[in-house]
Amino acid sequence: MAVLFAGKANAQVKVGVFDIDYMVQAMPGYARVDSLVQIYQRDSLGTEYQILNSELHRLDSTRKSDSAAGKSKAVLDYTTNQLQQIYGKLVYWQQYAQQKTQQKTGELAQPLYQQVVDAYKKVLVNRKYTIILKPQTYEAGFPIDNLFVTVAKELKLTELPQELLVLGDDPDAKPGTAGTGTSGATTRPATGTTGTATKPKQ
Repeated sequence: MAVLFAGKANAQVKVGVFDIDYMVQAMPGYARVDSLVQIYQRDSLGTEYQILNSELHRLDSTRKSDSAAGKSKAVLDYTTNQLQQIYGKLVYWQQYAQQKTQQKTGELAQPLYQQVVDAYKKVLVNRKYTIILKPQTYEAGFPIDNLFVTVAKELKLTELPQELLVLGDDPDAKPGTAGTGTSGATTRPATGTTGTATKPKQ
């Protein structure tokens, strides 16, 4: 960071903090996305897991009965191969479910992401920032503009979660009214706070 800033010693360096995922989760419509994802996990993924478990037990019983009945090696190998495929899916179920959940979340939240990206681009064009950092990538007390506040204004949001408000200074605040770095931004798009912002389910 020091090396990067040194190269711009004669130019005004504007540093902001922002994260598109955090901003999307602060959008009013994200609660519905989260609710639909939970339904998807319960109904679709939950049902798929139950079906795989049932099929695993069925194939295991079939293989044992076929073996006891002296059926051909080809028949036994076919059943064993199917059994191994299902067992493999169950072993890596957590990774599979995580991937499917991320895909579903991205699909449902796509309109929100588009709104946030469009607003963010407008802010960047108008404000001409040199560097944009993500939360938790800079030291507490580092002077930085809170672009969550600016983007929220562009989106005409009336509130933001408190943990986003304290990430830096409101770029539009009058001198002496904004917080410094992570010490707490005192200005929000409007009064009130929403629930906490978390990263997309992984």
